[in-house]
Amino acid sequence: MTESIRRSGEYENPYQGEQQPTYPQQQHASSPVNPEWPPPPAQPPAQPVAAEGSGYDGYGGGGTAFLTAAPAAPAAPAAPAAPAAAPAPKKRTRGPLALLAAVAIVAAAIGGGTAYAFQELTGNDTVAAGSSTSTNVVPSSKKGDVATIAAAVSPSVVEVSATLSNGSSTGSGVIITSGGEIVTNNHVVSGATSIKVTTSGGKTYTAKVVGTDSKKDLALIKLENASGLKAATLGNSSGVQVGDTVVAIGSPEGLSGTVTSGIVSSLNRDVTVSTDEGQSQDQGQGGGDGRWPFSFGGQQFNGDTGSSTTTYKAIQTDASLNPGNSGGALIDAAGNIIGINSAMYSASSQSSSGSSDAGSVGLGFAIPINTVKSDLATLRAGGSDS
Repeated sequence: MTESIRRSGEYENPYQGEQQPTYPQQQHASSPVNPEWPPPPAQPPAQPVAAEGSGYDGYGGGGTAFLTAAPAAPAAPAAPAAPAAAPAPKKRTRGPLALLAAVAIVAAAIGGGTAYAFQELTGNDTVAAGSSTSTNVVPSSKKGDVATIAAAVSPSVVEVSATLSNGSSTGSGVIITSGGEIVTNNHVVSGATSIKVTTSGGKTYTAKVVGTDSKKDLALIKLENASGLKAATLGNSSGVQVGDTVVAIGSPEGLSGTVTSGIVSSLNRDVTVSTDEGQSQDQGQGGGDGRWPFSFGGQQFNGDTGSSTTTYKAIQTDASLNPGNSGGALIDAAGNIIGINSAMYSASSQSSSGSSDAGSVGLGFAIPINTVKSDLATLRAGGSDS
């Protein structure tokens, strides 16, 4: 009987290849097998089931062989293995999402770290500093437009009036923090007993000197009880080129908010100025004309610089600079501060013809803003002269 059943192929199909047994196809015409009998479980049962199921009792040994052999076939679990592999694409789908989330978190951390590092460098008040590629303070469509640049930057430029022991001095300054930190020239506030600062809106503050650096002709002053001021954006002077359009804003002859324009005439000019505190008073600044003696190319301009001098690299411009522009802003076409105006040639100091020869002749010099930024920490700590 067993041999007859095997010749009919009834027990061969369940073990062919990787296919799952299909019991209705295996049923013999004379077989007592129940056609609705369920397929074997995916995993072998814990207890033998050879004697269970009335549909197999009539086979005796042959029925037992069928029941014990079917659960033992390890190929049956291979079919459920396909659904088990289905989560793999989900993991691959989630992978890029998780990666993007991680990148976003890292980018945020980097951004926060950069801001924190810059704040640590510049102090509690944030200096509005442009990147190495420079920012656009004015709209791109208005780049180079003098009126737009003036409107955007003028609120960040102030008039500085210093009272000296034998007179007064008038110059300009650039607001670098909303809390009232202002960069100006050392020769504007050198020897001052008191300082008054007037904003473009006409508001007046009392200021104190925080630090000075006579070797770079720079000074940092701080307004008292000031907040909410518009800080200028400090650009990158290393990207300046000869021929670039520039705008100068300052208070020449006490005319605050005066705007002039021109180009960069030259770069890296070696300008020599006095570091003697008394020199500013002896050479006319005490008289209020604001001229500062300097030398260039072996020649003296606006008086004698004296025996104590320092030399720095300057940006030369033909933008009109006059007495009182010292400490003011030199601005690029995008509205970034690229220099602090510091020296200008005035013909009146070389002539006895009086004020008729006074005025700018297109020879002005500015301290590069990168020099200012690198000196901020020293100035906040009291300066190199303290």
